Amino acid sequence: MKQGFKYSKALKEIEEIISEIESETIDVDVLTEKVKRAITLIKSCKERLRDTEEELKDVLKDFGEDKHAVPSTTVGATGGSGLFD
Repeated sequence: MKQGFKYSKALKEIEEIISEIESETIDVDVLTEKVKRAITLIKSCKERLRDTEEELKDVLKDFGEDKHAVPSTTVGATGGSGLFD
């Protein structure tokens, strides 16, 4: 991923391109370049989301291995939260 990539900025640019295409005000000579740019941005956003997901998995895995981790809050057979059953 490129240094300084900003997901929110890329998403905004994608939305602007979509808006131009939907409004049918985009010049046909520019259409191909806009679509190529949108595809590049979408790929970069997907990559950022995958990277973030992996980082979160690592953080949560490390958190779960902590001796002082918070007990599981999954619902048990009795319907309770598992914290105060």
